[in-house]
Amino acid sequence: MTELKRAAILGTGTMGPGMGAVLARAGLQVALYDVNAEALEKAKGTAQIAAGVLDRLEVPVREGGELRFEGDLAAAVKDADIVVEAIPERLELKQQVLGQLEPLVREDTIIASNTSGIPITKIAEKLQRPERVIGWHWSNPPQLIPMNEVIVGEKTAPEVTAATEQLTRHIGYEPVTLKKEVPGFVENRVLYAIMRECLALLDEGVVDAEGLDLCVKWGIGYKLAVVPPIQLLDMAGLDIYTSVASFLNQDLSNEEGISKTATDLRDAGRLGIKSGGGFFDYTPERIQELVAERGAKLVGVRKVLEA
Repeated sequence: MTELKRAAILGTGTMGPGMGAVLARAGLQVALYDVNAEALEKAKGTAQIAAGVLDRLEVPVREGGELRFEGDLAAAVKDADIVVEAIPERLELKQQVLGQLEPLVREDTIIASNTSGIPITKIAEKLQRPERVIGWHWSNPPQLIPMNEVIVGEKTAPEVTAATEQLTRHIGYEPVTLKKEVPGFVENRVLYAIMRECLALLDEGVVDAEGLDLCVKWGIGYKLAVVPPIQLLDMAGLDIYTSVASFLNQDLSNEEGISKTATDLRDAGRLGIKSGGGFFDYTPERIQELVAERGAKLVGVRKVLEA
C-alpha cells in the first residue's frame, strides 16, 4: 500500500479538530467534515488552538499539509487515502455513516474508526469491504498525547494494519497494535478500572474527592508517567507485588454496576464541566482557566518525557 497523503475526518466534536491539526502538520492534505454548519465553524477555532499547541511543542511543519473544512461528505472524502470517523459512540450511527461513506471512496481507501471501545468487527460487519476497516484510537487531547491504539478487526487486512502503523509513526506518534480485539481496548480498560476503584472509595466514604485526586495525582500519576505499570512491577519486585496482591486483590472493587456517587450526580443534572458542576463547581471563567492550565502542564510534561 502506498504512502497515505490525503485524509478525511468525519466529525468535529472533541477529537476531530485536534486530529486534523496533527495530520496537516505532518504534511497530509486533510478535510474535516461535519453535517452541522455551526459545529464546523466552531471547529476552525478549535483547530487553530490545537495548531498553537503544536507550535509550543515545536512539532516540525512538513510541506504539503493542509486543513480544510467541508459540509459535504462526498467532497470531503474525494480522493482520500484514509477516512477517520470520529462521530458519537453509538454503533448504529457509526454503521450508518460508514455505509453512506463506502460508495464514495476508492476501493483501496482505508476506513479507520476513532472509537474508544466499540469492537471494530462490529463496526465493519455491514460493509461490503470490511477488510479495509481498522481501529485507530487517539487519546484526548489528540494534539498532545503522542500514542495511538491500532485495533485489528476479524477481517482487517494485514496491509491496512501496516499502513496505519506507518502513518502513526509518520506523524511522530507511537502505534500500540493490540494482539486481540477486546471491548474498550487497552487504554480505556485500564482507565475505567482505576475509575471504578476511585468511585468505590468515594461510595464507601474512605476519602473525599479532593483527597482522592491528590493521592492519585502524586502517588500514582506522577510516578506512572515515568515508570509505567509493567516496568513498575519489575522495579518494585514481583515477590512484593504477589505478596500484597494475595490479600489486597480480594478487597478491591469488582462492582459490575455503576457507582451510586456518579449516578446520583448524573440524575441531579451535575454532569461535570459541560453543565457547570459535577464533583466540583465550575464558572465559565474557571473553565477557561482550567483549559489553559492543563494544556500548559501537558505541554511541559510531554517535553520532559520526550527529552
